[in-house]
Amino acid sequence: MNQPPDPFEFLKNLWGPMGLPLGGAYGPTLIPDEIERRIAELKSVENWLNMNLNVLRLTIQAWKCRKPARRDAERCGRRAPGLRTGGRSRRSLKK
Repeated sequence: MNQPPDPFEFLKNLWGPMGLPLGGAYGPTLIPDEIERRIAELKSVENWLNMNLNVLRLTIQAWKCRKPARRDAERCGRRAPGLRTGGRSRRSLKK
C-alpha cells in the first residue's frame, strides 16, 4: 500500500541539524532560485502557524464563554431545584 506523504517532510528538509536552517548552518546560499524557494516554504509555514494560532485563540475564547455560562446555570439550578428534575419539584417525586 502507498503511505500518504508526511505533511511535515518539507519542514524536516527545511531545518537542518540542531534546528537551524541549512543555509544558516553552513553559510548563506546565493542562488536566487534557492532563496525564493526558502522564502516560499517559510511563508507557507508562517501561514500554517497563523492558522493554528487563530484556532487556538477561538478555542480559548469558547472556553472563556463556557465558564460564566456554567456558573450561571449552576446558580439557576440552586434557585430552582425543580428545573433539574424535568420541571417537577422533589416533593412531587416522593409521592
